[in-house]
Amino acid sequence: MSDFHDSLVDVSSDSFWEVGNYKRVVKRVDDGNRLCNDMMNCLHERARIEKSYSQQLSEWAKRWRQLVERGPQYGTLERAWCALMTEAEKVSDLHMEVKAALMAEDYEKVKNWQKDAYHKQMIGGFKETKEADDGFRKAQKPWAKKLKEVDAMKKAYHVACKDEKAAASRENASKLENNNPEVQKKLQEKVEKSQQEVQKAQERYEKSLVELEKVTPQYMENMEQVFEQWQQFEDNRLGFFKELLLGVKQHLDLSANHKYTTVYHTLEDTIQAADAQEDLRWFRSNHGPGMPMSWPQFEEFSMDLNRTLTRRETKRKPTDGVTLTGISHTTETTASKTSSSSSAGVVEKTPVAEGSDEEAGNPFASANANGNPFEDEPPSPVVSVCVRALYEYEGQEQDELSFKAGEEFTKIGEEDEQGWCKGRLSDGTVGLYPANYAEDLQ
Repeated sequence: MSDFHDSLVDVSSDSFWEVGNYKRVVKRVDDGNRLCNDMMNCLHERARIEKSYSQQLSEWAKRWRQLVERGPQYGTLERAWCALMTEAEKVSDLHMEVKAALMAEDYEKVKNWQKDAYHKQMIGGFKETKEADDGFRKAQKPWAKKLKEVDAMKKAYHVACKDEKAAASRENASKLENNNPEVQKKLQEKVEKSQQEVQKAQERYEKSLVELEKVTPQYMENMEQVFEQWQQFEDNRLGFFKELLLGVKQHLDLSANHKYTTVYHTLEDTIQAADAQEDLRWFRSNHGPGMPMSWPQFEEFSMDLNRTLTRRETKRKPTDGVTLTGISHTTETTASKTSSSSSAGVVEKTPVAEGSDEEAGNPFASANANGNPFEDEPPSPVVSVCVRALYEYEGQEQDELSFKAGEEFTKIGEEDEQGWCKGRLSDGTVGLYPANYAEDLQ
C-alpha cells in the first residue's frame, strides 16, 4: 500500500492522466472556499470605504454650509452655493445605503453560500475536498496498479539487456586475449543465457503493456466522470460569483438610482435659478440707494422736547434700517430729536422721564460718579455663554463694547427687551452690545 501511495506522488509529466496529477482538481475545491473568504473581505473593505466617504461628505457639507450662511454671499447665488452642500448630504445618504446593501445583502449571500457548499470535518479540511480526492484515487487505482507492473517489467527488461551486453563484452575480450577454450566456452554459455533472459524479460514487459492498455479506456472513463462531477461543483461557484458581482454592480451603480439622478437635476435647477439681477436689486433695496430714509427736517423749538434717550439708538445689524438722531441744546436741558425708524427691525431705545439739567444732559452722571455705568440699570439674568461677533461694532457710548467681526467674548446677561446684551471682552472690559451682532457658540 505504501508503494502504491508513493506511485501516486511520483509524477513524471504534467498531464492530468499521470498518476497523482488529479491533485490540482482537488486543490481547486479548497481554492473555492478560499475565494469565498476573499470575496467577503473584498466587499467588507469596499463597505468601509463607502462609509468613510459618506462621513467625509457629510462633515464637508455641514462645515461649508455654516461658512456660506455666515459669509457675505447673499440672495439666489447663496442658495445655489448651498445647493452643493445639499447635494453632498443626499449623496452621503446614498453611499450609506450602498454600504448597508454590500454588507446586509452581498456579504451575507457569500457567507451563506459558502456555508452550504463547504462542510468542515472534525479532523480538519472539508468534506468536499475528501470526496474529490477519494473519487479520483478510486478511479485511478486499477490503472495505477497495472502501471506499477509495467514499470517493474520495464526495469527488469533493461537490467537483462544490460547483463547481456556485459556478458558479450567479456566474451569478446577473452577471444582477444586467447584464453583457454574452457574459459571461452563458459563465457559463451553466459552470453547465451543472458540472451534468453532478455527474451523472457521482453515478453513479460510487452505483456504488461498489453494488460495496461486493456484497462486504460475504463481508467479514462472513470477519471472523466469524477472530473465532470467537480467541474459541475466549480460551475456552481462560478455562476454564483457572477450573479453576486452583478448584484454588487447594481448596488454600486448610483447612476441607475433614480434618487441619485434627482439630486443632480435639483442641483442644476437651483444653480440655474440663480439670478444676478435679482440679487443686485435685493442688495440695492436692503443695503443701497433703494433703502427708505427719514431725511432730517426743520423742527421748531419746544419745551415739550425736554427729554433724553437712555443711549444713542444703534442699528441692530448691517442689513436693517437706519435711524438718525439729532441733538439740540437749551439753557435748561438737552432735548433729543429722534427720527422714526425707516424700516422694520430697528430697535428704538426707550427715553427716560424728564429730570434735572444734570441728569438730562448727562445720562451717565451716576456712572461717572460711582465708576459703574450699569448701576442704575435693572440687573440682567446671570449667564456665561461664549459668543462670536458676526459683524464689527464700534461702541457709541461709554457703556458699550467695541469688537471686530469674528472676535469671541463672553455674554454675561440675557438680551433685554430693547435688543441689548451685557458682555465681557477677553481683556475684562464689561459693557453692552447689540444682541444680534453675535451668535452663541454653545
